[in-house]
Amino acid sequence: MCLQLPCSAASSAEAACKPIYMYKEVNTSEALKAILSEKGTIRHVAFQDMNFKPFADIAAECWYEDCIFLGGEGVNVLRPRMDSECMVFPSFKDIPYRTFTGHLYNAATLYEGYVPGCPDSYSESYDSKVYQHYLNAGKMATGVKETLARILHDRSMNDAMNDFLKGYDERNVVGIMGGHGLSRTDECFRKVVMTSKTLTEAGCLMVSGGGPGAMEATHLGAWMAGRDEKDVDKAIEILSVAPSYKDELWLDTAFKVMKLFPDPEYVSLGVPTWLYGHEPATPFATHIAKYFDNSTREDNIITIAKGGIIYSPGSAGTMQEIFQDAVQNHYLSFGYASPMIFLGEDYWKEEMPVYKLMEHLVDKGKYKNLLLHITDSPEKTIEIISEFRSGEIHT
Repeated sequence: MCLQLPCSAASSAEAACKPIYMYKEVNTSEALKAILSEKGTIRHVAFQDMNFKPFADIAAECWYEDCIFLGGEGVNVLRPRMDSECMVFPSFKDIPYRTFTGHLYNAATLYEGYVPGCPDSYSESYDSKVYQHYLNAGKMATGVKETLARILHDRSMNDAMNDFLKGYDERNVVGIMGGHGLSRTDECFRKVVMTSKTLTEAGCLMVSGGGPGAMEATHLGAWMAGRDEKDVDKAIEILSVAPSYKDELWLDTAFKVMKLFPDPEYVSLGVPTWLYGHEPATPFATHIAKYFDNSTREDNIITIAKGGIIYSPGSAGTMQEIFQDAVQNHYLSFGYASPMIFLGEDYWKEEMPVYKLMEHLVDKGKYKNLLLHITDSPEKTIEIISEFRSGEIHT
């Protein structure tokens, strides 16, 4: 498939515009084998971190025109069979992260090397090793190789996340934002869990920043969707042994819950960052898009949650997300505004009076199109999201 763009009026009459092609992406061994088995000439394919060695014989029978090879093994021997338009990006062998991964992370891949029951083994996990490398290279790395590797990694995360989201109506993607410091024993933690559980069961894909606190509660709710409320109480009881992400058993208790209640019926998407790598990502998110660049990560969360965002109590990070969301809704950046629901009246009106400010700015005409709501009730929150999804709430 290709898209032919019109020539610029400034171009000479003799100059022909070059077509811009959509590249078919190949990121599994099965897909690689299938496309190589066709033999002949392969055009406009992006191979993401593919190992050609098991298919060396059939790969050597093909010609490659305008293809992109993103890392992988057994690629160099194919160079004589590539035309001048092919691009080969070599693998970064001396860094601990997978630059060209074609898939989202999950608990198994992100915590590869971690042994449940042995909290000290976290330092041997993939996540920890990447974080330590990130710190050693510098949060704001300036080396060309490191910065390029991070950009390519985050580009792979974007691509994998976009592929994942193709399976969902955009109005069914709902975000929950809130503080990383929310204790597992706090009443609000359970409120977020039950809100997320109910929305998940109603067909929503729940999204959060993928860390601890309110973010973990979001994904625990999705993990427990379809199960009895008494199971939720049991899960929270296990987690309460380590109320804070700073507790040694925080991660271990999460894996205990996952073992007791395996094979979740539903999925959720966590979007954490190594910028806050001291806060471990929740393993309850079945799909994890972890980024180096926090600005990309923040923008993605706000952008994809077109079904609305629920704001549970939080601090600086949550404030940033509120105003970023407000801008997107004000300008109708994606054609419509989505609900902004503040969960916790006392908190958002008195302790952190952001809701009052938002109302004031709307009254003064500084913000337009905002769908503001505030409540203490998970049931009311669910009702607002449901009405928006059904089209009963309009900008």
